[in-house]
Amino acid sequence: MLAETLAAIRPADPRAIADARAYQDRLTKPRGSLGALEEVAVRLSGAAGATPPPIPEPAALAIFAADHGVHARNVTPWPQEVTVQMVANFLAGGAVANAFAKQVGATVTVVDIGVAADLPDAPGLVKRKIGYGTDDLSVGPAMTVDQAVQALEAGISVARELVAGGARCLITGDMGIANTTASAALISAFTGRDPVEVTGRGTGIDDETHARKVEVIREALRVNGVNSVMTLPTDALRALAAVGGFEHAALVGFILGGAAARVPLILDGVIAGAAALVAAALDPAALDHCVAGHRSAEVGHTAALEHLGLRPLVDLELRLGEGTGGLLAYPIVCAAVRVMHEVATFDSAGVTEKPV
Repeated sequence: MLAETLAAIRPADPRAIADARAYQDRLTKPRGSLGALEEVAVRLSGAAGATPPPIPEPAALAIFAADHGVHARNVTPWPQEVTVQMVANFLAGGAVANAFAKQVGATVTVVDIGVAADLPDAPGLVKRKIGYGTDDLSVGPAMTVDQAVQALEAGISVARELVAGGARCLITGDMGIANTTASAALISAFTGRDPVEVTGRGTGIDDETHARKVEVIREALRVNGVNSVMTLPTDALRALAAVGGFEHAALVGFILGGAAARVPLILDGVIAGAAALVAAALDPAALDHCVAGHRSAEVGHTAALEHLGLRPLVDLELRLGEGTGGLLAYPIVCAAVRVMHEVATFDSAGVTEKPV
């Protein structure tokens, strides 16, 4: 499934990009007056290979949930049980992500990709469990390469199912206590930055815990031999298995699956940013189908976005995850595309254009 998906991904269409830029200049507004919104519309035109691109409605949020063995190293004060409790909260409709999804009309699907407990069947829950949490990445690989591929292909299948069900925009979401530790390890591995530069406060840790978190990440990179920038696909899978989480691997597949279907993906925060680094190493063209929904307060997210060359649409100092930043950005993405569908050109409206 992975090979088939990678083979189906197409880079942005340069002709569609050129057509979109020219069309933006003919709309009844000063050239460039919509700023970043124009770039979003052009980007989605290139991804779709059409000008204007399809309006990305409706949207589907997928929240991939998993636990992490590195939690045992006291990198967060939150108990691991919170992961399963928050899954129940998502399914009951009581989380911030649910409120934001309702606001923008997005569906919510929760995927158990590696929660450290057996979850009862429930509407909105998809079970794709690879294991009951990863192993401790600071003493050895978090998972095997085979497990990483299984999780990745589970993410592809979720993307395919949502698109087959009518979704025309996919939004990344995640849940997993201690997953910012794995994210920082991945970001360090793929950007070459020192762990102290990319390790944030997660859910709000004190200085002592932060220092321990940085050292745990250093240990993980050293123990697993992940000590250079990961660029080759084989390196990417090995690094993902060594220091990633099941939800990271599933999000990589989700991104690749959406790109293969030529459906735009709105990336959420630092966990999605870490996954996007892996996806880009597997196929750089996958990024052509992605929009950075927001900039997380996590320092590693800024590093990931800079490395990926993505400009975030929203910067509200969020650090919640769940897909909240992506959901807030979704109406902006829709608005950017709707301009190309509904705003008149100077010729059609009979408006005199500014002399060149």
